[in-house]
Amino acid sequence: MKNNRLSILLISMLLFGCKNAPTTPSKKITSTPTKPIVSFTFDDGITSALAGFEFEEWNGMILSHLDNENLKAVFFVTGKNKSDEKGQFLLKSWNDKGHRIANHSFTHPNFNSETNSAGLFEKELLKTDSIISKFEHSVKLFRFPYLKEGQNARKVDSIRTILAANKYSNGYVTIDASDWYVNQRLIQRMREVGYDKTEIEKFRDFYLHHILERADFYEKLSFGINEKHINHTLLLHHNLTSALFLGDLVEKFKEKGWDVVDATLAYQDPIFTTVPDLDFAGESLIYAMAKQSGKYDRLLRYPAEDSRYEKQKMDELGL
Repeated sequence: MKNNRLSILLISMLLFGCKNAPTTPSKKITSTPTKPIVSFTFDDGITSALAGFEFEEWNGMILSHLDNENLKAVFFVTGKNKSDEKGQFLLKSWNDKGHRIANHSFTHPNFNSETNSAGLFEKELLKTDSIISKFEHSVKLFRFPYLKEGQNARKVDSIRTILAANKYSNGYVTIDASDWYVNQRLIQRMREVGYDKTEIEKFRDFYLHHILERADFYEKLSFGINEKHINHTLLLHHNLTSALFLGDLVEKFKEKGWDVVDATLAYQDPIFTTVPDLDFAGESLIYAMAKQSGKYDRLLRYPAEDSRYEKQKMDELGL
């Protein structure tokens, strides 16, 4: 119990100890929440135009959605494209709005690959840290590319040791999905037929249904494991579907009875002090916990989320 309290304190310090914290009204975690709770986190950080939308425009659209809902996110960025003018603009635009800037490696390697060692992990971690640590709202949370933490226990252990030595914590996902694949298909269609003929509403409806369906799956799985609602962290990507549909997604969560909270608040939940055994690291935190329990194997697939699960559905809908 003492170690759990120390872990919670460390995460709170990482999230709230940065300079000039945003003046969001203070909130407290409900000890026994009566409904599911979700927060929003974003990965990567693209700095190019997308299907006719200039980078500054679609990035601004995501920030506007968050502003309109008075929500703060955690943005896990890759470092490779963040040192040039557009990359610095991107980081500043999120930092200035009070969103936390976190680490997602430098080049987005898959650490389940034999060729990507723990030594490479350390280099990737530190290169991006040197870029984001200059921003006042940076936090020492790391999210693994593809949610892959190493293909064997020895490598996972080495990577966890490196994280701890650099005072980093795992920026766990609890709700995973394939928004990136919907985004890919949407952009492909827009390039083929143009924006006006793309039937954006159909893509939006599929996107909303997909995210809510996966959220419901992980919420039910989590409730079965923990016997209570937790503060979920939803993985989304910095892309065009977020720019176009994030506002609709927030409202849909509320319509379905979910509370929507800041990601900084979500990460205060004691669930994020859980460290799955070395043999079960990777995927979402809830997936790892379920796999480790041995009670949910009939419900779990591998990979947990992937384009292969959504392709036929989108094909049949003509998307």
